Amino acid sequence: MCGIIAFSDREVLDKDITIQAMMRMIQHRGPNELGSGYYANDQVAMGFRRLSVIDLKSGKQPIFNEDGSILITFNGEIYNYRPLRRQLIDAGHDFKSEADTEVLLHGYEEWGMDGLLKRVRGMFAFLIWDDNRKTMLGARDFFGIKPLYYYNEGPTFIVGSEIKAFFKEPNFKRELNREAVKPFLMNQYNDLKETFFKGVHRFPPGHWFEYHDQKLTLHQYWDARYDVDERRSPQETVEAIDRAVRESVDLHTVADVPVGSFLSEGVDSSYVTSLLKPQEVFSINFEEGPFDEVGPAQALADHEGLHFNKATVSADEAFRDFAEMQYHLDEPDANPSVIPLWYLCRLARQKVTVVLSGEGADELFAGYLNYGDHSSNGFIRALADGLGKLPAGLRHGIGHALARMPNFPGRVQLYTHTADPAEYYTGQAFAYDMAQPTMFTSDQANAMLRPGYRNDLTVNGIYQEDFAKVKGTEDVKRMQYIDLHHFMLNDILQKADKISMAHSLELRVPYLDREVAELADSIPSRLLFNRHNTKDIFRKAARRHLPDEWAKRPKLGFPVPIKSWLREEKYYRQVRDLFQEEWVADIFDQERILTLLETNYAGKVDGRRQVWNIFTFLTWYKLYFVDFDTTVERYERLQPEVQALVDQGSLA
Repeated sequence: MCGIIAFSDREVLDKDITIQAMMRMIQHRGPNELGSGYYANDQVAMGFRRLSVIDLKSGKQPIFNEDGSILITFNGEIYNYRPLRRQLIDAGHDFKSEADTEVLLHGYEEWGMDGLLKRVRGMFAFLIWDDNRKTMLGARDFFGIKPLYYYNEGPTFIVGSEIKAFFKEPNFKRELNREAVKPFLMNQYNDLKETFFKGVHRFPPGHWFEYHDQKLTLHQYWDARYDVDERRSPQETVEAIDRAVRESVDLHTVADVPVGSFLSEGVDSSYVTSLLKPQEVFSINFEEGPFDEVGPAQALADHEGLHFNKATVSADEAFRDFAEMQYHLDEPDANPSVIPLWYLCRLARQKVTVVLSGEGADELFAGYLNYGDHSSNGFIRALADGLGKLPAGLRHGIGHALARMPNFPGRVQLYTHTADPAEYYTGQAFAYDMAQPTMFTSDQANAMLRPGYRNDLTVNGIYQEDFAKVKGTEDVKRMQYIDLHHFMLNDILQKADKISMAHSLELRVPYLDREVAELADSIPSRLLFNRHNTKDIFRKAARRHLPDEWAKRPKLGFPVPIKSWLREEKYYRQVRDLFQEEWVADIFDQERILTLLETNYAGKVDGRRQVWNIFTFLTWYKLYFVDFDTTVERYERLQPEVQALVDQGSLA
């Protein structure tokens, strides 16, 4: 797990100096100085910061092929690299290291990019310079677990793990992408392809690129395909899930350093932990509640005989460290779970270099209630299931009729089981009853913003391009596809990577394995999401290793007490002070956002998520556009627990 950065710009003559400055901006991703390196010629420069996980002694990058004409920098892990390495040795390739990186290098030589990417299992972003072709190539993993951004303006091409490294390229212009502000307010994250920095785009997952003679060409090599297999019995499906998850967890333990796991009370992390049985597990609680995550997690750890590590986070700590969290995220992310994740990573890094986590199970196995679970009434649920089995034309007609009716008990349950999801689905932006927005609606967001930041974008409108790709697929799977390519890609995985790497910690996600995903995609929706439970067949597989109590637990996510924080005078004043800063009026209707803050504080409305979205954006904007020089000076560093390891000589 590392950080990579590269650029091609004929106008930059001191490429050595520039690439080293760019590398320093991502030093937190790779604290191992001896394993870090760079390459520069008259056309390109490539830099690498290393966190040693596999082949601790000889995995320094860039790595060159036998004649020095091709080189690679790589961020991630290839879990099946050992059998691929044997194939490449048999084909006549000479290896200089035991690192998985070198498998990608020789695999490219032997099979080309398409052939290589069909063979690998892992999480990755890598860059190759082929001097024979005078071409830079690169790829991002199947799901977008590892980040990759690019900037392609005129003669300047920059690509790398984190946007902040781009700022040291002389021809890069740091400019706010105004169009992204409104989607952020509606979603809690930026859901556009272009980032909050004008001209910087997220490289799409499941794609590879080639950059030659100032021309960038993208190629897709993988995407979710929902070819449902009706031949397996439910029992065979349970066995297939358990076999795939066990194999993936086993592959994800490949490392030459200690591996631990995060553990909450939910089924996803509990399943992984029960299979991994690591020496160390980690969990976080809040002083203010609202739920006890540590108690049930510790009970499972005790049941499994694992060493349990816990920490309790206070509001003072959260507000003290919040700006540093947003700095490391590159783009603002108002998902409250950013906060416990920060302290989980800090806690884990004191004991291990690698942790396993449960991200991805909800998207692959249908774990979200808003796929259609909006009623506890047994009759309504049974009726909705029956209507959901009608032919699409008739079903959608009933949905249109329900949409025009006044609200009544069970209406939302019936509507979501009959209507076309492309007409209403808004992912995680709205509460489960669809009547109470947890974020801003399109109109509300526009009302909060100055004219230069308003637009016609809606959450559902942003999804339409992807809905078109899965037209004709089962409704639940269409919603899963949206969440896979939006909420998981642009929120969940980005914060997982950036927050863990801020602590020089490698976070692995065994559910997000290609083989696990392709199995999940083939399971009929009725076995995944039904009136009995979300992730129903997945829970039955987990029950083979977990007590029933854990396998059946409902999804809570990371419950964070922002509601109580924002109604406590100390933190309310801190938020208000930021809302009142003079520059804020250039972006927001300052009177409106202060009124929202006041009414939420007084308990007249529950606007916590809306207030938190604005607070998050303003915190981030101040870091990157008001106080940037002092921001970098303060926050671009190794975390104290990592610096202590360096000082002790534990990290070379």
